[in-house]
Amino acid sequence: MKFRGKPLASPAVASSASSPKRFSLKVALWLLDNPRLGDKQQVKHIAGHLLKQPAREGVVVAQSRLGQMLCRECGNARDRRIGHELLRQAARAGDRRAQLEYARLFQADASEQAPAPAD
Repeated sequence: MKFRGKPLASPAVASSASSPKRFSLKVALWLLDNPRLGDKQQVKHIAGHLLKQPAREGVVVAQSRLGQMLCRECGNARDRRIGHELLRQAARAGDRRAQLEYARLFQADASEQAPAPAD
């Protein structure tokens, strides 16, 4: 008996291709959320590398967490600018944590650039 329609093998191939990406995202989030590991600089570095590809592909959670890491942890302006952009994208996609963080960063930048009141 023949079945008409799409072969069953093609959906399995598509889901197996996205599994490593999901796995790296889950590992990165676990590393950052782990109380003992999340504060270590090397762990943050590894988690940042794991979050980079999902964030490029538009995964909102990855954009939010990587953007927060870049804005908080990095000292150079280039990384902070990339972090702002990632947070902006995640905030526009509806991520509450990213919206709050982006608003906080925007207010901090505005207060730094505001001229001092004249006496």
